Amino acid sequence: MLDNAMIALLGTSIWETLYMVIVSMILSYAIGIPIGVILNITSKDGICPNRPVNAVLGVIVNIFRSIPFLILLIWMLPVTEAIVGTMVGPTSVIVPLVVSAAPFVGRMVESSLSEIDGGVIEAAQSMGSSSWQIIYKVLLPEAKPSLIIGAAISITTILGYSAMAGIVGGGGLGAVATNYGLYRYEDEIMLITIVIIVVIVQIFQEVGMITAKKLDKRLK
Repeated sequence: MLDNAMIALLGTSIWETLYMVIVSMILSYAIGIPIGVILNITSKDGICPNRPVNAVLGVIVNIFRSIPFLILLIWMLPVTEAIVGTMVGPTSVIVPLVVSAAPFVGRMVESSLSEIDGGVIEAAQSMGSSSWQIIYKVLLPEAKPSLIIGAAISITTILGYSAMAGIVGGGGLGAVATNYGLYRYEDEIMLITIVIIVVIVQIFQEVGMITAKKLDKRLK
C-alpha cells in the first residue's frame, strides 16, 4: 500500500534511477561517439578508409551488442566490484550499463554520421580541411539533430536496462518493482513503477525531439 514509507522509497528510487541513467548516458556517449566516428570514417566510403580497423571494431561492437543485458549484468559482477568496490547499489550498475550501451551508442552515432550529404564533406576536403577538422567542424555539427534524436532513443534503452538491475540489488525503480511488485505480489506498486518509468521515458523523448527540431537547419 502507498503509505509514507513507500512514497519515500519511490522518491528515492526515482533519484537512483535518474542517477544511473544520466551518468551511464554521459559515459556511454563519451565512449560511443569516438567508436561511431571511427566506424564511419574507416568505412569504405569514409574519409579515412581502413578495412582492418573497421572490421575489428565492428566485430567487437557487435559482440557486446549481442549479449543480453541481464546476462552481461551478472557476468560483470566481479569486474564491477573491482572497479567501484561493490556489487550492489546504483553506482555498481553504471559499469555494465556503460559496457552494454556504449556499443549501441556507437552504432547510433555511425548511422547519424552516414546521413550527412557527401557534398558537404567533399567541399570541406576541397578547401584543404584535415580529417580532424572535417570530424569536428563538419561531421559532428551537421549530424547534431540526428545525434540528439539518437540520444533520446539511447536513454530510453538505458532506462529499460536499469530497471533490470533490481534483480541483483542495483536499486532504483527496478528494485521496487522486483522486491514489492514481483516477490510480494503487490500489483499496485508494480503498476505505479511502470507508470513512473513511462512518464520519465516520455519526458526524455519529448525533450530530445524538441531540441533536435530547434537545431535542425532544414526546418528553419
